[in-house]
Formats: sequence, C-alpha cells, structure tokens
Amino acid sequence: MCRWIAYKGSPVMLADLLYKPANSLVMQSLHSRMGAEPTNGDGFGVGWYDEHASEPGLFRSIEPAWSDRNLREIAQHVRSGTVLAHVRATSGSAVQQTNCHPFRHDRWLFMHNGLVQRFGELKRDLQLAVAPELFPTIEGSTDSETLFHLALTFGLSDDPPTAVARAIGLVEQVATRRGVAYPFQGTIAVTDGERVWAFRYSSEGRSRTLFHNQDVAVLRHQYPDNPVLHGLHDDSRVVVSEPLGDLRGAWLEVPEGSCLVIGGGTQETMPFTPAA
Repeated sequence: MCRWIAYKGSPVMLADLLYKPANSLVMQSLHSRMGAEPTNGDGFGVGWYDEHASEPGLFRSIEPAWSDRNLREIAQHVRSGTVLAHVRATSGSAVQQTNCHPFRHDRWLFMHNGLVQRFGELKRDLQLAVAPELFPTIEGSTDSETLFHLALTFGLSDDPPTAVARAIGLVEQVATRRGVAYPFQGTIAVTDGERVWAFRYSSEGRSRTLFHNQDVAVLRHQYPDNPVLHGLHDDSRVVVSEPLGDLRGAWLEVPEGSCLVIGGGTQETMPFTPAA
C-alpha cells in the first residue's frame, strides 16, 4: 500500500527524517520491509509547519521519492517541529499529484495507508455525506481524500478521534448496505500542527503495521554511547509505518484498534472504535 512517517518535537531538518535513518522513508519507498509490497513508487508528499505561515507547507510529486532531486533539495533546507511525509503505492486510483498524500485543508494535514474496499461502489454514497461547502475542495479520486473530507464534515477541528470514528463508521455502514465485507483497512495520521493523532484500525482486525519511538531519555540511558540519541530532544516523538532502524527496544507497536495522541512532549494511547 503505502508508508508514512509523522514527527512531532523540536525542529529538525527534513533530510534528517527522510534520508538519514538506516531504514528511512525514502529507503522504504524502494525497499519496504513490512509493507504489502516492497516498492512504493507512485508518488510522495511531505507537509510541514513553521511560524511564518497560517497553513502548513506542502510538496507533492508523482516522481518516486528515491529519485526526486527536488525532494532532496528541499529536505536540506526546511526545518520543522511537525512533519507528515508519505510514499505512495496506489491501490487503483490514478498516479497524479492531487492523489498524493498528505492532503491539506486550512491548518490540517491528513494521510492514510490502506484502502476502502470496492471504493468505486461506495464512493457516491460517501461523497454525498460530505458537507456542501467542503465538497468542491476534493481535488483527486482517492478513497483517502474522501475519508479526510468526511472527517472534516464530522468535526475534525473540534474532536479528531470522534470525527475519524464517524468517518470510518460511515464507510462500514454504507459497505454493509452494499454487501461489502471488511471495507476499511489502514493507518491514519492527522495533525493541526499542535498535536498529532495516529490511528490503527481495520474492519477485519488485521491492520497495517504502525510503530512509535520509545522515550528518548530511556533509550539514551540504555545506549549511552550512541551519538544519534544524544542529538534528539526528550520530547521528540515519531510514528512510522515501519521502524526506521534496528536499535533493539527503540520501537513500540501501536496496538490494533487504537488512537495515539502526541503533543507537548507527551503521548497517550486510547482505544479506537468506529461510530455509526
């Protein structure tokens, strides 16, 4: 399907997130270890926040991440404390910029690894539920962007976990009417720049992989001679589709059917269930 990374913490260079780790996101675009397929070359995107703009920056391309010179150039010059990045393997929709993640609306960024089963059969019913004022801002043809607009419709700006629960709940409700079994699969990341919400859920109970980093202070104590860990602040939090390296104990799996909330140097994990 896809691979993604969400970062919240002290400002870092995009290159440090996207290129430098042993199993970096750019490496995963070509040689994913845990994805549904090893290659995720149907485009990429990266979104970031800074103090100079009212909405996040966004760069998306249909080029494979591993060979895009513009991505490498930008990554060496952009520093941010909140970053979402995604490499895409399409599940059937067209390879075009408007189908690349993350998706943006005002202060919000959204990305998804997974799919809505038989989306073409459910698309009309789902998009008719999108608020009329939001419908014109759907630019692409992916199930993920429709899911984002459903979450916006259901109050993402007020209560992200409830809004995402209602969006996926509607997918399952419509799928039941249409006779589609196990309609939703995936992991989701959404942020307003202040906090990051990461979700792991599938209708079948067998979601795509998702991990977050161990507390940096704990790792620094366990590996006092590792120079990489001394360069990270204690409040750094990373959520990834698959671990960025092989350091034992560095990565913890996000439980099935859960929502991870990150912000202010803290994180909380809570159960997640779609709402009808």
